[in-house]
Amino acid sequence: MDSTVQSTVPSGQPLIAARGVGVKRAQRWLIRNVDLTVHPGEIVTLIGPNGSGKSTTVRTILGLIRHDVGTIERAPGLTVGYVPQKLSIDWTMPLTARRFMTLTGRHPVAAIDAALDEVGLTAFSDRDVQVLSGGEFQRLLLARAIIGQPDLLVLDEPVQGVDATGEIALYELIAGLRHRLGCGVLLISHDLHIVMAATDTVICLNGHVCCSGSPKAVAESPEYRTLFGSRAAEALAIYHHHHDHAHLPDGTVVKSGDADDHVACTHPEHHHDHG
Repeated sequence: MDSTVQSTVPSGQPLIAARGVGVKRAQRWLIRNVDLTVHPGEIVTLIGPNGSGKSTTVRTILGLIRHDVGTIERAPGLTVGYVPQKLSIDWTMPLTARRFMTLTGRHPVAAIDAALDEVGLTAFSDRDVQVLSGGEFQRLLLARAIIGQPDLLVLDEPVQGVDATGEIALYELIAGLRHRLGCGVLLISHDLHIVMAATDTVICLNGHVCCSGSPKAVAESPEYRTLFGSRAAEALAIYHHHHDHAHLPDGTVVKSGDADDHVACTHPEHHHDHG
């Protein structure tokens, strides 16, 4: 795999662009008025609580779910590498890391070795996946996702089951892959506290886009530094944002204050910056 790979999508043209997208099922909006754009070399992090529509949004913009309103544009010939949130494997079956790389397609040995090297697993190629740590297995999933040198890398909870130190290493790896491969990255996370410092855009979703913008480069709170350490404070950031609306049971969004009995979108997990 080349040390630097240029995206096949022309510079300035988005890999994928969703505008006003909504998905309605059983008279309820799963997502509504969602805008999301990813360009080559850009990292976009989608965060939100469980059930906020993150997976629905991603599956919709990739064309796996039909949308009811809005528009979705994908770059011609767009190729996607995907790291799923969950993967079912028969852990009793002997399966080496190298063999795992061939489960979803045939690839030359040189390409497999290059992908494993790209994620730092060269020494693990003949090791059974059953003995890999959580972080090592996530790296293996990344290797499988990038072997085709995709234009867009979609990562669904890529640090799930990984300890804090492993999270930092994976985030650093993802940021490096973005530069070396020239691909766009759409990263999905339920963690409303911590996002990658390398993220260009953070989108907070709760059925719709609650807020979006750039994350802070460095976490400043003493509690955060105590929990993750100084190195984590350099690698990760807390995203501060405001909510000015409420969510009704049917998915409708209204401005906060329009009705006293509306529950505002102020999840306890959110870290609000009340300036």
